[in-house]
Amino acid sequence: MRGKLLPMAGLYLVQGLPYGLQSGLLPVLLRARGLSLTRVGLAKGLYAPWLFKLAWAPLVDTRGSPRAWLVLSTAALGIVCGLLAVLPPAEAGQVGLPATTAVLLLLLNLGAAVQDVALDALAVQLLEPAELGPGNTVQVVAYKLGAALAGGGLLALVPALSWPLLFVLLAASYLLASALAWAAPALHQLPQPQPSEPRPRPQHHLQALLAVPGTLWLAGFVFTYKLGEQGVGSLFPLLLLDHGASAQELGLWSGMGAVACSIAGSSLGGALLARHRQPLPLLRPVLNLRLGGLACQTALLFCLDALGTDVSPGTVLKGMALLSLCVQHFLGGLVTTVTFTLMMRCSQLAPSALQATHYSFLATLELQGKLLQGTLAGALADGLGLRPCFSVFLALAAVPTVYLGLAPGSLNL
Repeated sequence: MRGKLLPMAGLYLVQGLPYGLQSGLLPVLLRARGLSLTRVGLAKGLYAPWLFKLAWAPLVDTRGSPRAWLVLSTAALGIVCGLLAVLPPAEAGQVGLPATTAVLLLLLNLGAAVQDVALDALAVQLLEPAELGPGNTVQVVAYKLGAALAGGGLLALVPALSWPLLFVLLAASYLLASALAWAAPALHQLPQPQPSEPRPRPQHHLQALLAVPGTLWLAGFVFTYKLGEQGVGSLFPLLLLDHGASAQELGLWSGMGAVACSIAGSSLGGALLARHRQPLPLLRPVLNLRLGGLACQTALLFCLDALGTDVSPGTVLKGMALLSLCVQHFLGGLVTTVTFTLMMRCSQLAPSALQATHYSFLATLELQGKLLQGTLAGALADGLGLRPCFSVFLALAAVPTVYLGLAPGSLNL
């Protein structure tokens, strides 16, 4: 199993680099070169290719092998980073991102999204049922480490790290990862599709996806399981800021502290799955723990709001608030790893000619659910008020626990 997980860890690590680069490092570099906040915010539109993975997932399923797509897409990322190394993000005083740079960053996201589809398809085909827990732990932890490295680690080196040197290093990393994907012996062990296995026609893809046992139920679950958590998680640090917490402390605890706790939760999820193997029975106690944590976090916020108290340095309330942040990120990492394992198990029930598309379908729904609540949380708080809004979030967090009672038996395998 180690021969499979080590190359997967390296590949998922580099897969997280573009997200960290564009969520953490790039905004700072663009702002430092004089771009307006509006222009910096609009640069996040470059994430668009991630929302359209289903457009090319069928190609990964039906044209060539996932390993070939993985090698080519990772090498293409290296080439794009090499081109970005010779182009500045913006000249001093320039009001926008240069068109050529923007196109290359868009291509960087496109290549990363294709790489994501290919690597997930490879994992679905390569991992045995007993290996899904450790495999998904590697997936989640390595991706988060890559994002943290590009977003936080490189940001700390900005004074000594120029734009060209940054992208030269990234280009070298991608080309090495491409060579790893090509040479790793474990990645040559993918099962060959059966010649008689039918391939669904493009217009019948959705029907074929939903025909896979457990898919319709799981689609509803992955779209909703993070709604309550995302709502509370996106607003709680901002409301602590309103109650006197410093931006530096919140940055530390919501940044590096959050990554560390999330990785610890994901690692525990992998250990539990390695012992129990079946993700579905494990989800209920994990979701109940998360719901309890969110209820405590919400009660703490209501207490601060009712008393009009600040979270002053050294106070018990401040310690409880920061502890609740860490606990929720820990439980969030645990829930994510168990859920991704369940998604991969369901995709393994699909015909091999449909597995990349099937997993991308579920992953896209999962992403859309998180983005939806993360986007609307502030508007809900402004429109409903603090207490009704967080009551809605708690109700949404309880929905997946109830929904588990409707899970089909096919996912208990």
